[in-house]
Amino acid sequence: MKFGLSSLRELLGSVKEAAPAAAGRLKGGAGSRSGSVGFEQRSRMMEYDQPLIWVVLLLMLFGMVMVYSASVALPDSPKYAAYSNYHFLMRQAIFIVISLVAGALAFRVRIETWQKWAPYLFAGTLILLVLVLVPGVGKGVNGAKRWLSLKIINLQPSELMKLFIVLYAADYTVRKQAVMHKLVKGFVPMAAAVGFVGLLLLLEPDLGAFGVIVCIAMGILFLGGINGIWFGGISALLGGLFTLVIVMSPWRRERIFAYLNPWEEENALGKAYQLSHSLIAFGRGELFGVGLGSSVEKLHYLPEAHTDFLLAVIGEELGFAGVLVVVLLFYWLVKHAFEIGRQAIALDLTFAGLVAKGIGIWLGVQAFINMGVNLGLLPTKGLTLPLMSYGGSGVLLNCVGLAILLRIDYENRVLMRGGRL
Repeated sequence: MKFGLSSLRELLGSVKEAAPAAAGRLKGGAGSRSGSVGFEQRSRMMEYDQPLIWVVLLLMLFGMVMVYSASVALPDSPKYAAYSNYHFLMRQAIFIVISLVAGALAFRVRIETWQKWAPYLFAGTLILLVLVLVPGVGKGVNGAKRWLSLKIINLQPSELMKLFIVLYAADYTVRKQAVMHKLVKGFVPMAAAVGFVGLLLLLEPDLGAFGVIVCIAMGILFLGGINGIWFGGISALLGGLFTLVIVMSPWRRERIFAYLNPWEEENALGKAYQLSHSLIAFGRGELFGVGLGSSVEKLHYLPEAHTDFLLAVIGEELGFAGVLVVVLLFYWLVKHAFEIGRQAIALDLTFAGLVAKGIGIWLGVQAFINMGVNLGLLPTKGLTLPLMSYGGSGVLLNCVGLAILLRIDYENRVLMRGGRL
């Protein structure tokens, strides 16, 4: 009897060990294709950065709702009397659809192809910036000539330049890696290119876009290994040049003084009019806002509420909680871009890594400036909130840039799995 119990335990043990192996053979065999297909589907799901896609979609759709809320009353004014209440909502929805299609196409382009075409894309955008200044070609709005009319959409070349300066600066840094620590061979050529871009942008004028482009170029050069002493000195020089531009321009100087004291009666009714009403909107919103659609400042008190000052409408209608959600989403987006870039560099994909971090710098700097302007932390400047503010060129180029970021992450994952690009 003792021998029988021992034999039975050994038999049960062997059955337990054999069962998982047999199940695995059955799933992997010809008789069970569904197990293999299920595994392949789960594997394919991991090839894409789903959180990145959902955060981008959330920002765009949230922005579309707020654009509608901020613009619904505009047809009551003589300037927009010919428009319907849904005009800006429908156009923003069309912009988003076009942007998503463009992003899907950009995602299919390999990163090495973007690197190959980076200098040509940069040169082509320079030509567009020149065309903007040609009388009869460039389109002016509110005293600034920044657009080229394509009938369906007005193309803003400065938005193109923000993306292509990322690609060009990353490609330049990779090509000049051996001399990046030298001033003449490493920095001066790039500085000359950015300086020419700045000259064209200041003639539009568009100081805000120039500031973003300088931050992108300097950030990529710093990450690419430029000499620290030169970087510090050049940063100080650029700060001085921006100060000189402001001092030499009377209307910019007046705007700075108004920003420093927006509640003075002359400023509140003049150069600081937008800022003062933006601050009133945030004050009315308090913690949880007055309710979606219930903003008072959007009723022709706050100019450009659906573009540059969209965050103020969010602050009034959804309060501190709504603004905090937007800030955290952009923080996550920028942080994630740097993580993707760090992973690419670890895989010896230097160009891809610099592009990913450059896209993070672009979105982070522009969002920071827009938020700072809305909150009165920075002087008033005409920069939109990425992915959210009304506008075709901005949303389109933001989507293409983020599609390139998604492609970098995709190629990282392929290499980490031992695949080939």
